[in-house]
Amino acid sequence: MNRCQWAGEDSLYITYHDQEWGVPVYDDRLLFEFLILEGMQAGLSWITILKKRESYRLAFDQFNAEKIAGYDNKKIRELLDNPGIVRNYLKIAAAIGNAQTFLKIQKEYGNFSRYIWQFIRNESRINHWVHLADLPARTAESDQMSKALKKQGFKFVGSTICYAFMQAVGMVNDHQIDCFRYREINSMIEANRHR
Repeated sequence: MNRCQWAGEDSLYITYHDQEWGVPVYDDRLLFEFLILEGMQAGLSWITILKKRESYRLAFDQFNAEKIAGYDNKKIRELLDNPGIVRNYLKIAAAIGNAQTFLKIQKEYGNFSRYIWQFIRNESRINHWVHLADLPARTAESDQMSKALKKQGFKFVGSTICYAFMQAVGMVNDHQIDCFRYREINSMIEANRHR
């Protein structure tokens, strides 16, 4: 079974590749989770965050934005003492601020999904990459998304982070064309066009 080269041998990575990466996500809670986790990844590898994902879900109230938006200094200290997550004050503080901004956008747009999908005109982009080296680290769309999110008040949303987010939540299908998931994701995208 052919997979994208980056999936490697780690069973956690393979499961993530086979079941989640590139699947179009419209659920606000899951979009928020990915946005926060991609920000937590800054300067680290995705596998580091993936291994801590369950700890993050426990520590951050299952990524309930309303709860996170209300975290106080006591909660921040508790998170900084939690060995199950990356204990970085700036990233933790950013997650709290991002939750507040996320709620503001939900209120303004009806939901976050509507806001975030507008950056690709509400339709997943299907790419045709042959080699892992072909994949870009950022695009004009991720540049635009990053700029808009920063303007809204989000932190840890540089263009590279935004593009990784776009890949994760299926805004782009960046599976290599010989990967078994490439066609499966394309079928999901087609189905979404008709929903």
